[in-house]
Amino acid sequence: MENRPLVYVIDDEQDICDLVCAELERYSFSTEAFSTGSQAQRAIKKRIPSLCIIDLGLPDMDGLSLVQNLFSDKKIGVIILSGRNSLPDKVLGLELGADDYIGKPFDPRELVARAKSIVRRLNPSDKVAAEHNSAIFGEWTFDQPTLTLTNTDSRKVMLSAAEAEILNIFLKAPKKILSRERLLSEHAMPFDRSIDVRMSRLRKKIEQDHKNPRIIKTVYGAGYIFTPDVIWR
Repeated sequence: MENRPLVYVIDDEQDICDLVCAELERYSFSTEAFSTGSQAQRAIKKRIPSLCIIDLGLPDMDGLSLVQNLFSDKKIGVIILSGRNSLPDKVLGLELGADDYIGKPFDPRELVARAKSIVRRLNPSDKVAAEHNSAIFGEWTFDQPTLTLTNTDSRKVMLSAAEAEILNIFLKAPKKILSRERLLSEHAMPFDRSIDVRMSRLRKKIEQDHKNPRIIKTVYGAGYIFTPDVIWR
């Protein structure tokens, strides 16, 4: 039980909590359920989970506020599970730091697959990740275990798990044009606009001028290209 990733399910619908917890526990997760955001926040102070699954319609707060608060600790993955399926809600949820957005009604098996993907990103255990923990490009050093970017001026920037995954894709294929289709196939995207949202967030963090990017350039009609040399260590 100690080695099981811990997931907090935060939803005021008891049936949803029971269903999600039961399905996750079938696949070797440990779970706890909370009906309010404040209950979850108190629990997080005592024990940090690997992942939070959050409904937006909480009785004591907007779930988006909870997502934003959780983003201060980037080692916690976040999946929004909500009946609010409008595009603005989805885009805003991702912009505030959520790693994924799943609408209700949902397939429990898909939710488990998305949860596994996020926990795997946050806890890399493959041989390559073990041998190469950091990558240097331009004025930045990216530390994979902590999802932290450090600039040559010592400024540090934290990435979400989803942003770090996109950056890793580029770091493994520098100076190559990557199509949107390839990024979609390699990245667990809840909807196509996710690429645009996460690319915008990543550029704001690593570019001197995100409106005129020099590190991740758009190749119109083809995709994106990561222009710096990359040194792994």
